[in-house]
Amino acid sequence: MSATADHAEERTNTAARLGFEPGQVVQEIGYDDDVEQELREGIEATIGQELVDEDYDDVADVVLLWFRDEDGDLTDALVDAIGLIEDGGAVWLMTPKTGRDGYVEPSDINEASQTAGLAQTKSISAGKDWTGSRLVTPKGAKTKR
Repeated sequence: MSATADHAEERTNTAARLGFEPGQVVQEIGYDDDVEQELREGIEATIGQELVDEDYDDVADVVLLWFRDEDGDLTDALVDAIGLIEDGGAVWLMTPKTGRDGYVEPSDINEASQTAGLAQTKSISAGKDWTGSRLVTPKGAKTKR
């Protein structure tokens, strides 16, 4: 395998580790220049299509929410994200890692998630500068037996 192929597989594997699957509709919220481009490319390679943006007017399977401390109220952002997904869908909340601009305290994520009616099921490193938290509605959490 070439170094380029290895690199592409690494991106796709991160997306697969996050649970993305071919054919899913993934709506991206909070995109800016600082997001993890390799992760985005890996998700698109895994799902087989481009991410849809904030103007998408149907429900998505997954919402990819990039959120920084200065982006406003996290609970409001999560409640808005819930309205964009199918029943049983997930929200992947991406926040800057400790020490990075826009870092969000884990206790703030936990509190906002609970207030929005979401349960955190997984947390992983989503790249050099970002941490991902998988959040589901309690109904969605139960269907993952």
